[in-house]
Amino acid sequence: MTRTNGGLIGKKNVTSFGKDTVTSKTSSGTITTQPGTRLASALLVGGGGSGATNQGGGGGAGGFVEVAELPICGATSYTATVGGGGAAGSPPNACGSSGADTSFAPGYPSFLRARAGGNGSSVHAGRPGQPSTGGDGGSGGSGGGGSGAYYQVTAGGAASQPCQPGLSGSCGFGNAGGGNPGPAASNPSNTQSGGGGGAGSAGTNGTVSPGATGVGGNGKTSNITGSCVTYAGGGGGVYGPGGQNGAGGPGGGGAGAASGAATSGTVNTGGGGGGQDDNSGNSGAGGSGIIVVKELSKASGVWNLKSQFAAQKQGIWPKLTLSYDLNYLVVAGGGGGPGGGAGGYRASGFGPSPLQGTALSFSGQESGATFPVTIGAGGTGAKGSNSVFSPSVNTITSAGGGDGNAGGSTGGSGGGARVYPPEGSVVQAGAGNTPPTDPPQGNAGGTLSFPGTLGPQGGATIGFSGGGGATAAASAVTLNGCFVVTSGNLNAGAGAPNTILGPDTSYAGGGGGFTQLGASAPSVQSGNGGAGGGAPGCSACKNGTANTGGGGGSQFGQPNGSGGSGIVVVRGPSARTFAVSPCTNQISTHPGGDKIAKFTVSGVLTVT
Repeated sequence: MTRTNGGLIGKKNVTSFGKDTVTSKTSSGTITTQPGTRLASALLVGGGGSGATNQGGGGGAGGFVEVAELPICGATSYTATVGGGGAAGSPPNACGSSGADTSFAPGYPSFLRARAGGNGSSVHAGRPGQPSTGGDGGSGGSGGGGSGAYYQVTAGGAASQPCQPGLSGSCGFGNAGGGNPGPAASNPSNTQSGGGGGAGSAGTNGTVSPGATGVGGNGKTSNITGSCVTYAGGGGGVYGPGGQNGAGGPGGGGAGAASGAATSGTVNTGGGGGGQDDNSGNSGAGGSGIIVVKELSKASGVWNLKSQFAAQKQGIWPKLTLSYDLNYLVVAGGGGGPGGGAGGYRASGFGPSPLQGTALSFSGQESGATFPVTIGAGGTGAKGSNSVFSPSVNTITSAGGGDGNAGGSTGGSGGGARVYPPEGSVVQAGAGNTPPTDPPQGNAGGTLSFPGTLGPQGGATIGFSGGGGATAAASAVTLNGCFVVTSGNLNAGAGAPNTILGPDTSYAGGGGGFTQLGASAPSVQSGNGGAGGGAPGCSACKNGTANTGGGGGSQFGQPNGSGGSGIVVVRGPSARTFAVSPCTNQISTHPGGDKIAKFTVSGVLTVT
């Protein structure tokens, strides 16, 4: 008996050596596959329909087709036709236009077609002596929205994508548009139009009571490119007398406009265009479609070593891919003192909930992926440096803390304010959360009020407020002419507690402020550093704590303190293995099984 499986007994090999190559087509052309490709995933979105003017309905989204695995040939060019969006309607009383179909033709039975989105409908002027009449939305991949109804009711267009033959229908998504179900009125008051349908949900109806416009249907999300992207949202309707602009659906749907031009669907999402109410501007055009093809790397069955070795040499043997989530703590270097701002604080999964970002999600990540890590240094007479965790899906950067000595320095948290009479003015504190992040990475330094005399006669007197911290701004403070605190205090902003390492540890506290009156036998008042490594305002312990991002303080008669260096901690599931370089950094396993990598110097994290 002849064997076709390398002389070994086992099930038939099913292989594709496409190297997980992703090709996105935003205009028509061809897609040429890798020589070893035999299987592919594909996403197609049709061109979105445009909205209408005069109580116009929103345009329907283009059809959405996603196939997880289809047979395909290697080293072959395939026709890829990307559908355009429907053209915007110009007043008066213009119905929208349907988009155009998107198609990809790797051959029967895998011919794929994503249908064009349906048009939104307009109210048409009647003949003399007869009332104006509304119109139903056009059918399409997702249906367009019906117009305002006036003396009747209107309906949204039907969705044609799920009815397509073969994979285009069984793997296709589209929904109907909304209309205005009335009831029909003897007065022309039913002016609310419907939203266009989206791939994820139908467009909603405009309603007479309560008066509300229809909104575009939701789109659908795909991660075929490696990132989650939403496509095929429906266009929004309108309600002019109510001043309502119906929202477009997530996935590129354009918003309606009660007055002026409506919003167009986003290009290469297949989003429907928004409707327009009063003929004072164009309706929204439909968004063009897109084709994405991912050539799969996949092997199953029993293989002899010779075949495997040959594939490895060619770089086409499939690599192990993994899916997992990573939580993180990224703290930048603190600013120099006194009143140094804490380094920016960004975290997920642990710490105060208002400051928790979203964990980083990896899908189809190659085993052995490496992620660079940068640890920001604390500032000495300067701002701290940024700390950075650089995975492929989303780089997390925390900004260095603001310098307190000069006053007015922005950063992750801002440095404190400064008053030195010979300078003739108060330099106010720096802002925190600069550049801005969501959730915010820090807070401002403390404001300072000084009603005393400013000018050359001030002598060797100086005052600083505290620096901001991760959870709070530094205290506001007022000094009298003798540089004595009369309200508020010189304390810094507090840092944030976090248990990502296990123990409850605080990070990113600001550096304290201080005042000095006279050069000899000085009278000095000092503020506390913020919990989380912030240094006191005037103390022998003038430096922010290393690897906390704490702000710096000062010591009388000595150089000002430095900010504490930053830190990066990454925590992942027990099924993953972490490795770090250099070996100064540490890996550990939490009692619950999670893997933890702690970086105190710049390096690289490897995840397998």
